Amino acid sequence: MGTDSRTLVATASRVLAAAGHGDLVWGHASARDPEGRGVWIKAAGWGLDEVTAERVHLVDEHGEVLVGEGPRHSEYPIHTEIMTARPDVGAVVHTHSEYAVALAATGQPLRPVSHAANFFVPPQVPSYTGTADLILTPALGKEVAAALGDGTAAFLVNHGIVAVGKDLETATVAAVLLERACKQQLLTRSFGGWPVWSEPAESLSKRENIYSEAALRQVWDYLVRGLGH
Repeated sequence: MGTDSRTLVATASRVLAAAGHGDLVWGHASARDPEGRGVWIKAAGWGLDEVTAERVHLVDEHGEVLVGEGPRHSEYPIHTEIMTARPDVGAVVHTHSEYAVALAATGQPLRPVSHAANFFVPPQVPSYTGTADLILTPALGKEVAAALGDGTAAFLVNHGIVAVGKDLETATVAAVLLERACKQQLLTRSFGGWPVWSEPAESLSKRENIYSEAALRQVWDYLVRGLGH
């Protein structure tokens, strides 16, 4: 990863807060433990903007805190079950970002009306509708993982989002882009009528031209610089 997992989770949490993903003390980002012991995730009770390395702990697939202090988040199965189902995923973000929650609740799909949306569409961003309650069990975590499939993100309708990536830097940028895309679509809709959007071929071309691995890293670096420390 290039940096300590606890420090990375703390930085990503603050980046998410600065990008509008904060929801009081809820929401969390995780990184797969390099030694295969579980996931590094912030302790419960802290806002995303308050997370430091000391407030990040290691949680195994059964919800046991192996390293670190503080109560764990009850929705840890979102992270552990997605990573079990997706060996290619090294990090998971789950937040309750406002515009994504609002768009998903309308029943409208995310449309490629903006550069941000083209990171995801096509195909459509999947929606999980099994429950809008908390994902408290491995069984529910498996349902979320199945809804996500091989995608980059999913809407948990009337609840929040998940975004994934090969590492936490990529997953965090994906979550930021998803919220921006949802906001841009809702803003367009607010002026009357549904917007125009790119055809699939153009969307795929834009994705290739805009979202290189180097560009995603530059976006991450920009977001971190915005924290001011």
